Amino acid sequence: MKFNVDKDSNAKSQEILRAVYDALVEKGYNPINQIVGYILSGDPTYITSHNDARNLIRQIERDELLEKLVKNYIGIE
Repeated sequence: MKFNVDKDSNAKSQEILRAVYDALVEKGYNPINQIVGYILSGDPTYITSHNDARNLIRQIERDELLEKLVKNYIGIE
C-alpha cells in the first residue's frame, strides 16, 4: 500500500500538533508520552479535551502523522 501526503496539509498538521502539545503541557501531562500513546494505540483518551485538543488531533490520520514524524526525524522534510 502506498501513502501520499499533501504538502499543504503539512502546515495544518504542524499547527494542530503544536496546539495539542501546548494543551497537554497546560494540563501538566508529559506531551511526548501522551502523543506517542495516542499514535500507537489510537485511543483518543491519551489526549486531553482541554482547548479541544482531542478533537483537533483526530483531524490528522495517525498514519499520516507518523509518516510526517519519521520524515522529519531523518531529515527528508
